[in-house]
Amino acid sequence: MNVSVLERAFTKMGARVKFGQAEVRRLEGRRMLADLALDVREDGRGEYFLVSLNSVATTELVVLDVQPKDHHLVLMSRSGKEKHRYLLGHDERHWFVAGIPEATPVSRVRDALRALKPETVQAGEQILRAKDRNRRRNSARVRQGESFFVPAPDAAVDAVMILRNEPLVRSRGGKPHICQEVYRFGGETVYVSARAPNGLTESEYASLSEQERQRSNWRVMRRNPKVYVRGSIRHSDRKTVILNGWHEVFSNTEHLSYAMRDIVFLD
Repeated sequence: MNVSVLERAFTKMGARVKFGQAEVRRLEGRRMLADLALDVREDGRGEYFLVSLNSVATTELVVLDVQPKDHHLVLMSRSGKEKHRYLLGHDERHWFVAGIPEATPVSRVRDALRALKPETVQAGEQILRAKDRNRRRNSARVRQGESFFVPAPDAAVDAVMILRNEPLVRSRGGKPHICQEVYRFGGETVYVSARAPNGLTESEYASLSEQERQRSNWRVMRRNPKVYVRGSIRHSDRKTVILNGWHEVFSNTEHLSYAMRDIVFLD
């Protein structure tokens, strides 16, 4: 790893970077030494990126693109034939790291931003000018962090089922978006706990022993339901947005990236 080259790229983006030793951590129930870990930390000077590598790993890090004006860069990790890409940047108040889906190999920041948008958002933005597609709000959708809100004027909402001041969180955690009004329907029933943050299906939960069930506090939730929101959407790290009328909620595509295993910082 050419530390000086990486430092120059992060400085050009307007960020600080430090380097460390990758630690043993749990991945899919197994303890393993990660080859690479990307994180956002904070010290007395503010936030900085922490890039940690296994000392015996052969992972090479390459900066593919830097956009100083937008405070973004695309970083690629390469180990043999395996390659993963990440978008690092600043959004509103904080630095972030997002894994890019491997099905969409990118080399430029603008392509990475597009790859993180769900297909519905990309389709809606096709009629927009290029300079408007990455605004936080445009005629096709409103964005707050990793969530996109797409106008749904024809949504059939059951008024009895509307929830108020309801949190929306990603399956892997992070700080919630607090929505003034939420309507959910459909999806799959899952059992969620600290031991299974992404949830177990009903059959997976049924296969647990009574002892395993008692080890954690389980909540019954719905995975991948249709979600509509309306009114104010608050987040502790982001500006509140106001949605006039119902909007369907879509998350960005980073959950499709195998590279997400390397990201410690989530929100």
